[in-house]
Amino acid sequence: MELVSVIIPTYKRVDYLKLTLDSVVNQTYKAIEIIVVDDGSPNDDAAQLCEGYGNVNYIKVENSGGPCQPRNIGMDKAKGTYLAFVDDDDIWLPNKIKEQINILENNKDFGLVHCYCDIIDENGEKTGNSVGRPRDIKDKHGDVKLRMMGSWTLMMPTPVVRKSLINEVGCFNTEMPQTAADVEFWTRCSFHTKFYYQDLALVHYRKHSNNMSSDLKPYVNVPIHLKAILKSKFSEKKITKTEYNQLLLNLCFSQAKHIKQYPFQTIFNLFKLNPFWIVNFRTIKVIVKRLTT
Repeated sequence: MELVSVIIPTYKRVDYLKLTLDSVVNQTYKAIEIIVVDDGSPNDDAAQLCEGYGNVNYIKVENSGGPCQPRNIGMDKAKGTYLAFVDDDDIWLPNKIKEQINILENNKDFGLVHCYCDIIDENGEKTGNSVGRPRDIKDKHGDVKLRMMGSWTLMMPTPVVRKSLINEVGCFNTEMPQTAADVEFWTRCSFHTKFYYQDLALVHYRKHSNNMSSDLKPYVNVPIHLKAILKSKFSEKKITKTEYNQLLLNLCFSQAKHIKQYPFQTIFNLFKLNPFWIVNFRTIKVIVKRLTT
């Protein structure tokens, strides 16, 4: 069995962390190493918890204010052929890793496999909602680089990724808002490999008042960071000029969705993305709709 390195960033959530660790330890796939990277919690609760697990490598670092640096440290320490990420408040179903490793072992041309999540509340109860499930499976499966940018991202606790892909793509971008860095990372990955979408909910994604993703403000600048990827991939000849222009329009469309909450920053960013955005009917239509509803 190939080794899977599971990376868990944590900060001051030891009760939830125990549930997360239990869900990883209880996987039916047993060739797993667990790397918990504590982002400077002001106590030793997480360290004491991890001591009770035989296969947990606990690392404590200076607080960075988010999960990116801990994930990068975990990636650097990982020894596995495959890597997986789970935050310290989410739960894996017991067969998650086994299901996904089987897919990657039988589909060598896919660099990662991902799925969607059922949402649970603070008490671990299912809400009846899900997140990350597309209307059409084809939207999230295969060569997704022309469908992904500006439209969607992977749910962070769902993918299993080949370490060789991460070696090629690099680490999470710590120079941008932490809550949106996963969008930028998975978008970069989409230019290097095909994504295998598994239409199963193998993860329970916890929604509560302390979710970092509940803060929408950092996402207003994500299109600017994604444009940097576009320029890089165009210079590397991974996309054509036509594809570049198509994706740039997608970014303008995505940027326009923030017009009601952050009007000045949105307009400023639109001009940074494309000085001629104002002649694009699709973008104008989004702005009008957002401002009138």
